[in-house]
Parts: sequence; structure tokens; C-alpha cells
Amino acid sequence: EVQLVESGGGSVQAGGALTLSCTTSDVLLTNLCMAWFRQVPGKSREGVAAINAAGGNSMYGVPVKGRFTISRDYAKNTLYLAMNDLKLEDTAVYYCAAGAQFCALRDSDYTHWGRGTQVTVSS
Repeated sequence: EVQLVESGGGSVQAGGALTLSCTTSDVLLTNLCMAWFRQVPGKSREGVAAINAAGGNSMYGVPVKGRFTISRDYAKNTLYLAMNDLKLEDTAVYYCAAGAQFCALRDSDYTHWGRGTQVTVSS
């Protein structure tokens, strides 16, 4: 079974930074688009950032653009999300996703999902 395992979540004060990691056991997924999504209870899942297979192109949701950076390390089969200048509204469970043929921030495009890691931003 292909696994995506997120780590790096936690609690941080507003203005702080965290870096999330997502490691996959399936090297084939590294040949496809990978992304981060987030979800708050009672709301639909929101696309945060996506990166193409080559790692040269990325896209971001409007709320995080300029503050978050997505990257991937092929040697480690790992996806990262560096989050800076965190805001209260960034509080959510963050999910790693993989398997999309075309990079977009549509959760229906992704075939594999991690279980999520909680990020809590406090004032």
C-alpha cells in the first residue's frame, strides 16, 4: 500500500514559521504532481500549493501566496511546505496529496492522500 506520511505540524504563534514534510513510499509518485491541501472542520478542503513532477513549476492558493513555499527532494521521496508569517486563519489539518497527472489545486485530481498533520496558529 502506498503511503504518504506527513510530519512537522504543531502549534506556533502568529507570525511564526513551520515546515511540513511528506514522505512517500512509492517512488513512482515522485513522477507525478504533488500538493498540499488543508481543511478546517465544517469547511471543504482547500488547495494550498502544488508542484509538478520536475519541480520547476508550482502554484499556490491566493491566501498563502508569498508566504508558503512548496518544494520536493527526489532523493528522499519527500515533499515540503515551508510556511512563513503564519496567520490565525492558517490553522487547519494539512494533507499531502500525490498522483495527479496535471498540476492543479483540485483535490479530485489526486489519487493518494496522507492522514494529515495539525497546524495551529495562536495569537
